[in-house]
Amino acid sequence: MIYVIGDVHGKCEQLKNLIKKMKLRPEDELYILGDIIDRGPDSMKALRFLMSLPNCHCIAGNHEVMLLENMKFLLSEITDDFLNHLSEQNMELLVNWINNGASGTISEFSKLSKEDIKDLLEFVGDFEAYAELEVNGQKYLLVHAGLGNFSEDKELYDYAIEELVWTRADYEVPYYKDVIVVTGHTPTQKILKNPRPGYIFRGNNHIAMDCGACYPHGRLAGICLETGEEFYSDC
Repeated sequence: MIYVIGDVHGKCEQLKNLIKKMKLRPEDELYILGDIIDRGPDSMKALRFLMSLPNCHCIAGNHEVMLLENMKFLLSEITDDFLNHLSEQNMELLVNWINNGASGTISEFSKLSKEDIKDLLEFVGDFEAYAELEVNGQKYLLVHAGLGNFSEDKELYDYAIEELVWTRADYEVPYYKDVIVVTGHTPTQKILKNPRPGYIFRGNNHIAMDCGACYPHGRLAGICLETGEEFYSDC
């Protein structure tokens, strides 16, 4: 079976609770739609837990992209030369990340050994930009946010990473006629005309998986692509 889970955002206990409800077997495949880190309390625990799972595939979200953009210079030795060459771009990247909930993640990283930091950054650096699947004859595209500057004639490898991890999908309009696009990034509480805010949204060849785990009364959500069964963590 193939399972998909939306944005985790450091909610490791919810993640474990959800996977327990799914009753994953070693032969099952699990896809995580990015944004595993930031905002919640246990980003490092969530990453470590996913590292331990067999057949777990992680797709990059905008928070993983911000992590990789910032950690390279944050982990540099703080010297006068480093400070003198700290660019305005570096500062803008850091401020943007912090404004998007990175403070806890940075604090967690500061307590890790160099070897643990290396392992976690290598793990995140191997995340895929998207995944293409076919289940029971139905094609699926798994991507964190959407397809920015979309064209049906545009090849997936031609999309810039920013177009895949930042640009929100318009859930009132399908991307493709024969492909269901599965995304996170936009909490279903914020999808216009969504009849079930806070639950998985399905419509117009979209499946939206982010059920606002970081929101009050939000939670993590998962789905089995073979059966369509939905799973929700305890709040």
